[in-house]
Amino acid sequence: MKPEIQAARELLKDLTPLKTDCGAYCGGACCNSDSADEEGMLLFPGEEAAYRDCAWARVKPAQFEGLPQAHILVCDGRCPRDERPLACRLFPAAPHKIADGFKAALDRRAFAVCPLAGYGMSAFDRAFVNACNQAFDALSQDDECREYLAAWSALMDEYARGL
Repeated sequence: MKPEIQAARELLKDLTPLKTDCGAYCGGACCNSDSADEEGMLLFPGEEAAYRDCAWARVKPAQFEGLPQAHILVCDGRCPRDERPLACRLFPAAPHKIADGFKAALDRRAFAVCPLAGYGMSAFDRAFVNACNQAFDALSQDDECREYLAAWSALMDEYARGL
């Protein structure tokens, strides 16, 4: 796994949007799908290697505009917390492109599952938001990860126009 991804994962290892496990507040809504489709979390470039022989999830190719080799992790709704992919650790935050990099913003998809989304970023623990910003800074040091963040930010901009 790329060192930038490992560093970002480590920054968010013990944090959630609340000072306590936010999944306890909503029953782990972001880990449960009400769809028959196999939905999952996007994996950062190269992160799929960490889940090749995973017993609780599987990796599959994904269509993600701007990223030709994207993958998602489809899980059974339960995972060892310290093995969560980076996208799970960041959720419901997403990167927002700014002049000198990226800052943490609300993932527009969170409105469908996260009871905190309606309150915006101000509802989140500052330590979590700061760690997200530091993670985006770390990821930006790698060209592929920076491209991934830019594509993700553009997708969030598209979703925002649709809301």
